[in-house]
Amino acid sequence: MSTIASTQKVNWKGGVSPYNVSYGKLMMWFFLMSDAFTFGAFLISYGTTRLSASYWPDPNEVFDKAPFINAKLPLVFVSLMTFILIMSSVTMVLAVHAGHLRRRKEVAKWLSLTILGGILFLSCQAYEWTHLIEGGTTISHNMFGPIVDGHHTPGPAAFGAFFFTITGFHGGHVFSGVVINTIVLINVLKGTYDRRGHYEMVEKVGLYWHFVDLVWVFVFTCFYLL
Repeated sequence: MSTIASTQKVNWKGGVSPYNVSYGKLMMWFFLMSDAFTFGAFLISYGTTRLSASYWPDPNEVFDKAPFINAKLPLVFVSLMTFILIMSSVTMVLAVHAGHLRRRKEVAKWLSLTILGGILFLSCQAYEWTHLIEGGTTISHNMFGPIVDGHHTPGPAAFGAFFFTITGFHGGHVFSGVVINTIVLINVLKGTYDRRGHYEMVEKVGLYWHFVDLVWVFVFTCFYLL
């Protein structure tokens, strides 16, 4: 028994395990699974509420503005946000690949572009939130329904609550990803992972970043397309 236990302990040490995955990556997968349940609960609640409501806002009317353009462009701006986030996922893939090859300068370059993509996405989201909050009567009508006797109709008010909660929760994840990627980038520039002999940390933060991008696909579909 002691021999088996000792062998298993050694197998887990140094990134090798019975499942051919390091302890750190396995824990990251556990975290992402638990986070997926949270997002899933939010989106299921949103879908249930929407199906039970008699009125629901039209995304083409709510999300029809873009900065510096005085014209209605339904979903154009949010499509740009989605493109930015997807491209940041591509640069993350390239950073992980460069890490496998232990090319420090390339890892730093692609991580920097990933961070830039995250910052641009958050900036776009800040504009969208500001526009929706300060947009006036038209947006209030589109998001929360017509005003009857000085009050918004009760059903569609849930749209605003769900929208700001879920997109804010996702935005918090993007912000966390930007902070973590920045810390990893600093370590890359310092040569920390070269001294360790591997760039596994880049791969672990890459898993998190891809998860955040994947969740946005579901958020985008639920709020902006359906």
